[in-house]
Amino acid sequence: MTISPDVLALADRVEAFVREVVFPCEQDPRRDHHGAPLDALVYELRDKARAAGVLTPHIRPDGSHRSQRETAVLLIRSGLTPLGALACNTNAPDEGNMYLMGHVGSPEQKARFLRPLVEGRARSAFLMTEPWEDGGAGADPSMMKTTCRRDGNHWVVNGRKRFITGFEGATIGIVMARAEEGACMFLVDLPDPAIRIEEIPNTIDSSMPGGHATLSIENLRIPADQMLGEAGEGFKYAQVRLSPARLSHCMRWLGACIRAQEIATDYACRREAFGKALIDHEGVGFKLAENRILLQQCELMIDWCAGVLDTGSLGTVESSMAKVAVSEALMTVADNCVQVMGGTGVTGTTIVETVFREIRAFRIYDGPTEVHKWSLAKKIKRDWKAAQG
Repeated sequence: MTISPDVLALADRVEAFVREVVFPCEQDPRRDHHGAPLDALVYELRDKARAAGVLTPHIRPDGSHRSQRETAVLLIRSGLTPLGALACNTNAPDEGNMYLMGHVGSPEQKARFLRPLVEGRARSAFLMTEPWEDGGAGADPSMMKTTCRRDGNHWVVNGRKRFITGFEGATIGIVMARAEEGACMFLVDLPDPAIRIEEIPNTIDSSMPGGHATLSIENLRIPADQMLGEAGEGFKYAQVRLSPARLSHCMRWLGACIRAQEIATDYACRREAFGKALIDHEGVGFKLAENRILLQQCELMIDWCAGVLDTGSLGTVESSMAKVAVSEALMTVADNCVQVMGGTGVTGTTIVETVFREIRAFRIYDGPTEVHKWSLAKKIKRDWKAAQG
């Protein structure tokens, strides 16, 4: 499937907006103690994106989602700076939550919970992962300890959650818990007094408003009609969300590393040492050349996986492969950019240092590299056994 001229034109407008409007805001002081942008800055930029016609570009005006290949073209452009995804409403976890609600939610749920997200007037959180001290779910969701039980026309949820991105300041949540039937998902309004923030730790990344909270959930009562889909189908719905969400992370961070490469290249071409421009020194030039190769490989890997998802496949294996390949390649790209820029590369003068920290975290969330490789190895063994007859 080819990308339509309309989508390519929209992508050009997204890129122009990000470069002309969002880049100048990268040093805006409206940040929390951890360096994450405050909602006042986010919503100000979203108002500008709305006026420019580039808000929530991955969803069509009729509310349907664009193809994954089209989404890639748009999210790479919006991701040229971490602040760009927030401005254009293509950021995590909201983009993945929109996708899940769009595919599983009832018409009433979409009107109440999805519409404010699409309009860029709300933020959301996905409450799945849990504290390791409790033996809770992390990369292995089957270890989920948070419980839910029926009580009349409500469900009652109890448990703890950890690394819940964007919870502070979110007004919409998707809560995952286990019942006798199996895993369940619920849509909830936030904040709710039954959900208490225990801690918002400082983490190596700082691009996501609200941080990554640890939560206590005590007797959270949720009306039965706010269950997302059917009881016991939560893990299936998680796969509906997680494969595209893995890939959209790849899209956004590819955009950020393209920008880091631009900055490092400009620095290497202007900065002179030992009688010539840095880029003319083989050790420096080769790093930028390696980056150029890796960026192209990442773009092709994303497009390949997007094409698989566009066939209707869950793309579990393909998205694991893409997540590993892209996150590891972009780590090299970001590190090379820091190294090329020397002392300047480790300062906040440019976003290169920020991108380096964000990519390091990217290698862990939505499944660490090692978990994806372990899963792929099991698939390889199953295929081998099947081939033996």
